[in-house]
Amino acid sequence: MLHIALFEPQIAPNTGNIMRLAANNGCRLHLIEPMGFDLDTKKLRRAGLDYHDIDNTTIYPDYVAFAEAMGERRILACTTRGSRSYCDISYQDEDVLLFGAETHGLSEEVRALIPAQHCIKIPMQPNNRSLNLSNSVAIISYEAWRQLGFVGAMDI
Repeated sequence: MLHIALFEPQIAPNTGNIMRLAANNGCRLHLIEPMGFDLDTKKLRRAGLDYHDIDNTTIYPDYVAFAEAMGERRILACTTRGSRSYCDISYQDEDVLLFGAETHGLSEEVRALIPAQHCIKIPMQPNNRSLNLSNSVAIISYEAWRQLGFVGAMDI
């Protein structure tokens, strides 16, 4: 199973979309506080969440608690400041895909804890800042799942 982690997510609809995505691609979702919304926000429900989508989510008070809970799992920081393309990674079962907040990305302190070879990015055209968070999570998580053979998927 892959893991998706959102560091200090700020926009409820993005997180709702990612909750639904994680439920559909078999990933476990981890939310690292502080968040810019409450989980019972109407905007989350508007994203069409079912109760099982929320049951697939764990919340941590800060990055330290999250990192401790991840243990020896490989954490891949998905950031515009990454040193390699997300396509150049050989994903492994239990990898953690860590994404920063919509408004400020991953903090310098968090990025400093992750080896440079584990900081990945999505290629973009020059002079563009970033993609929408839920789009970025979809792109990278589906590539990782594809490499793992779409384990658990319905007939494909």
